[in-house]
Formats: sequence, C-alpha cells, structure tokens
Amino acid sequence: MIRKIIHIDEEKCNGCGACAAACQEGAIGMINGKARLLRDDYCDGLGNCLPACPANAITFTEREAASYNEAAVKAAKAEKAKEVKEVKEVKEVKEAKEAPGTLRCGCPGTQSRSIEHAACNCEDTLQAERPSCLSQWPVQIRLVPVNAPYLNDAKLLIAADCTAYAYAAFHERFIKGHITLVGCPKLDNVDYAEKLTAIIKGNEIKSVTVVRMEVPCCGGLENAAKTALQDSGKFIPWQVVTISADGRILE
Repeated sequence: MIRKIIHIDEEKCNGCGACAAACQEGAIGMINGKARLLRDDYCDGLGNCLPACPANAITFTEREAASYNEAAVKAAKAEKAKEVKEVKEVKEVKEAKEAPGTLRCGCPGTQSRSIEHAACNCEDTLQAERPSCLSQWPVQIRLVPVNAPYLNDAKLLIAADCTAYAYAAFHERFIKGHITLVGCPKLDNVDYAEKLTAIIKGNEIKSVTVVRMEVPCCGGLENAAKTALQDSGKFIPWQVVTISADGRILE
C-alpha cells in the first residue's frame, strides 16, 4: 500500500541516535553509525523522531510500504522489555550505587527530575482566585466537534496536555482569546492530523498557535498541526512555542 512513512537521509545523519531514542515503536536503529529504518511495519507515521533529529535528516515520504503492524510492535516491545529486565537483574547491585535520577535508557520525556523555583507564590495565587480564561468545552482534540460554532473566526490554540501544568501563566499567555484544543500523541496513540485538517478546512480559522513541551514525543502534535495546515489548503498565520520541563518558554 502507498502510505506516509519516514525517510532518513544517511548523508545528513550525524549518528547521534536521538531519533532512535525518540521512536517509541522501535522502527529506527543505529547501524554502522547511521540511523536506519529497520522495518516499515514498525513505523506508525506520526513522526516523533523528526523534531529529535538535530541534523534535519528525517522527512516524511509517501511510498509503497507495509501497513503499520501494532501487534508486531507490541510483541517486539515485550521481548525487548524482557531482555532489559534480565540485564537489569544482572546489574542490580551496580545500578543501586548510581546517583538517583540517572537516565539509563528510554524516552527523555520520562526522565525523573526535581524542579526548584526561586519563589513560587502559589498560595497568593489561590487567594486571588484568578478566573479561568477557557472559553469552550470540550478541549480534547478527539472530542471537539469539527463543526462547533465557536470554531468560526477562532484563534486556535493546539496544546500538549503537559504545557498547562509546566507553564504557570498558561491561561493568561495562551488560552485567553483562543479556542483551546489539547492532546498527547504518545498517550492517545493517534495521528491528530485528520481531525485538525477537518477543523481548519471547515471553519474560518484566524491563526494557529501550537504549544508543546521540549520532550521529543511532543513532536507528533507539532507535526500533526503542520500537516493539517498544509492539507487544509489555507494560508493561516501560525507559530510553535516550546515549553521546558521547568516552566520556561524556549526560543
């Protein structure tokens, strides 16, 4: 079948391995110092690996490829988990001596870390009882009707679930004056592009703002929004804002 799938330019690839770490399906591996697509049927086409690549060596292409095989991916993950567990048991004593919070493997977005802020006026904020800036319901991308009346003439905010928790002034900075759609491609395990395309194509959208976290898995949300804008056939002002885990806006 002809479908969307990633393409890795080996000449651009610098062998850093960030894409392999970002790929939650195990479709990418490092071979002779270069990233390779190991199996077509492991690639779900969401593109979590794209924003992780510092060399811009990964793009989308449409070609003849085997369908995404979720069952095969789950089986491979289970086998890998078993191997990891066995290795972990062998090295248990050594790992116990390592510093707490050390990231040994897996997605950078799951790394445990403590965050300290110089001054948090959370109690004062609660006492002030600032009003919510949310202007519609529902907010989950999968639940919002594509023909909801509030979508016409809307400034659209497409945000990753975690952003509102990480950035303290999220309501005032981003939600205010916008129609808010939130989601997490890693947890939902869906491509939002089709739904977002229908929303943008079927309504007069004034602008699109994508707010994502710095972790690689948030790239799926950004790519879905970009795909939707392209597929809608409309020219709409848009921007992407990235939030760090400690609540800063990254340039």
